Amino acid sequence: MTRAARTRRVYYIEEPQFTPQPSQLVIRQDESGVVVVTPHLEAGHTPEDSQAATARLLADLVRTEGLAEYDLWVYTPMELPVTAGLNPRVTVYDCMDELANFRGAPPQLRAREEQLFGRADLVFTGGHRLYEAKRERHAGAYPFPSSVDTAHFAQARSGLADAPDQQHLPRPRLGFYGVIDERFDTGLIGELARRRPEWQFVLLGPVVKIDPADLPRAENLHYLGMKSYRELPGYLAHWDVALLPFALNEATEFISPTKTPEYLAAGVPVVSTGIRDVIRPYGELDLVRIADGVDAFEAACAAALAERGTAAGEARRERADRHLSTLSWDRTWADMSALIERAATERSALPLAGVADD
Repeated sequence: MTRAARTRRVYYIEEPQFTPQPSQLVIRQDESGVVVVTPHLEAGHTPEDSQAATARLLADLVRTEGLAEYDLWVYTPMELPVTAGLNPRVTVYDCMDELANFRGAPPQLRAREEQLFGRADLVFTGGHRLYEAKRERHAGAYPFPSSVDTAHFAQARSGLADAPDQQHLPRPRLGFYGVIDERFDTGLIGELARRRPEWQFVLLGPVVKIDPADLPRAENLHYLGMKSYRELPGYLAHWDVALLPFALNEATEFISPTKTPEYLAAGVPVVSTGIRDVIRPYGELDLVRIADGVDAFEAACAAALAERGTAAGEARRERADRHLSTLSWDRTWADMSALIERAATERSALPLAGVADD
């Protein structure tokens, strides 16, 4: 969205906050150029009434901002009702994951998604495996696996100071950042920590939808909490291996981890379980080690540690850099923007409903 904001106005609608005051929109201009819009809704109403209130506020926003022509970008089908008063030029469904497979997913999510498929002109999927599923349901589906801000994560190669809450830890360090939820293989990490007490496991991110009491505990397991995007290179700079220890279940069948190219941009060896969108392309290009099961994952981590500082390790990093040079968020947005403009042209060429051709 920050790339889009360079050439057009972008209004990013956040999740609502509930207050005792009458409903209103709180608007601020982010330094990126994105206009951040936060609905402040009067508390005490049903979810349906709250969404209807947001829909009215957004319709008012379109009028007051003078948006004669605009595109609608939807991340989650569950928020489709808030778009009820909008008449966009093009509707994009940015489908980042198979949300219906997540723990605690609302039962009406699949029906809402079907409605969104009916309205969307384009469906952008967060990876190739997800594209294979969604292209069967929408002719305008296109895969957009995660890109990377290479310069940001390459800072990890430039001698950044160690983060205060990990600088006391001995080496080697094996790290992960991201949400720790049902997709994270806690059993794998717990057994690795037991087998390899000399390895330090640094885990960054919030614990969501699982009981923190169920997480494995050991002296070499370090849960350091959520970190900002800005802080991540400082942690990566002092990791010896970066991990993608995902469980293989319904919630991970369609994921395309953004952190894969980020880890590689930082120059850190990567070990992953067999996630389809990691295997293709990163495993097939021999940029990431793929291993399933504790024995294989442990061996892959040991091999990654042994390769650091060797000619083979440098060759692997050079291959990764060549691949990363083909990725950028600028290119991603340029491709998306071209598809949006093409969809707008195709829509404008359609005859108006109810008007017969001569």
